[in-house]
Amino acid sequence: MGGQPLYLEPRLGRRLRSVLESPGWLHMLADALGSPLHVVIPDQIVENFDGFRSTYGRHHLSGQVFFAHKANRSSAVLRRLAATDAGVDVASLGELQRALGSGFAPDRIMATGPKNPEFLWLAARGAVTVGIDAPEELEQLAVLVRTYSLPRVRILLRLSGFEAAGVRVLSRRSRFGTPVRELAAVLDMIERYADAVDLTGVGYHLDTTSVTEKATALEGCLRALEECRSRGLRPRAVDVGGGFGVNYLADRGQWERYTTELTGAVLGTRPPLTRGGHGYGLRNEGGTLRGTLGLYPAHRPAAGARYLDELLTHPAPSFGGRPLAELLLEHLYDLYAEPGRALLDQCGTTLAKVLEVRTPRDGGPLLVRLAAKADDVALEEHGVLMDPIVVPRHAAPSGDPAEPAAVQLFGSLCLETDLITRRTVHLPRRPEPGDLLAFANTAGYCMDFHATRAQDQPVARKVAVWQEGGSWRWCLDDEYWPISVGGAQ
Repeated sequence: MGGQPLYLEPRLGRRLRSVLESPGWLHMLADALGSPLHVVIPDQIVENFDGFRSTYGRHHLSGQVFFAHKANRSSAVLRRLAATDAGVDVASLGELQRALGSGFAPDRIMATGPKNPEFLWLAARGAVTVGIDAPEELEQLAVLVRTYSLPRVRILLRLSGFEAAGVRVLSRRSRFGTPVRELAAVLDMIERYADAVDLTGVGYHLDTTSVTEKATALEGCLRALEECRSRGLRPRAVDVGGGFGVNYLADRGQWERYTTELTGAVLGTRPPLTRGGHGYGLRNEGGTLRGTLGLYPAHRPAAGARYLDELLTHPAPSFGGRPLAELLLEHLYDLYAEPGRALLDQCGTTLAKVLEVRTPRDGGPLLVRLAAKADDVALEEHGVLMDPIVVPRHAAPSGDPAEPAAVQLFGSLCLETDLITRRTVHLPRRPEPGDLLAFANTAGYCMDFHATRAQDQPVARKVAVWQEGGSWRWCLDDEYWPISVGGAQ
């Protein structure tokens, strides 16, 4: 392929960069524990949590930040966060059991998502706050409380289908949450079940990166709280869910150049960038570009706590254009947030050993096979394009300049579809068998959310690492406890 390499270099924080600059140590871990291998950095999630807390502080808001546990099942990360005053959002019976066993008190746990009877019963029995998605779920919970003579359960009502004041703007449709137009009927139910449930707040969760859509939903929640108060109910919290995002790439220009070149490749004005001409949602119809780019916006200057700050400063048209944070503060409402990916930013990397490097007979990118499956490194499953980092087993001879290499990365399954990347990846040097490829920043959803044991191949093992005395230490993820490591002081 001609032209300059199309790099998509990962953004690396201080801790993650330090880990990746320890090649001998990483090879020791991979040699001992196998490939692929997930490495998590529990201390980093505390720094990210503090960033969200600082945003609350700048706006003088109280409330809670709940870690969306579904984004990573690491015991080490959860136990490290339990040592702070953070909360946790659990979306299954197993996650609830793990949260309780990791040190989270019930008043720091929010149970959300689809719930089977066992999950709902343990949430009620354990006195955690339950996020209610639908009237049917509310009724099921109330029956459980009455049947087993349980104390009243704190609930938070999740809403959907908000409309903006003035210009008609609908928030994104979601199968989660009760349409806000049905609020009155649900509040009638809550009043009928007053002996079983205690409404503590309302919220939403939207699968979108649009601040405007989320601001519309938050404004709608404020209006919903007014209706609650008019009935004599006293909810005090607004839950803005998650979706605060991560800035994955170091260079905005690289991202813009790549997406521009991808468009050209789909239209046929430049050589293909992907295997089989895959367009990531774009297609060429008679010389016209069609479809929607199905990629995560990998370079996002406003992500994480900065995204929350942008949301809170957004004006609310139906409240005279005043900032949303000002309205929350004026009514003394608590702010709840449920970041997952954003709290896991820079919290880990996935290592995969290079097994084979082949030069195609017809030319083109090198074919690199890794000791990993595509679902072990699920970056592309989530639309994230980001270059791995070559961790050589042997240092290059002194004075031997590295030559850039174009590669396509394949997994270890006996399937044509087992592609680590559909795109051609440009690396600053040619990888060799025995080297490691380190996929940075995979802790958020990309480690184990899609992991399988296909073809009887094991899922990646996971280790926790921390700094102690100027060097990195490690233990198996399940063996990590904050009291036993120097890095968690």
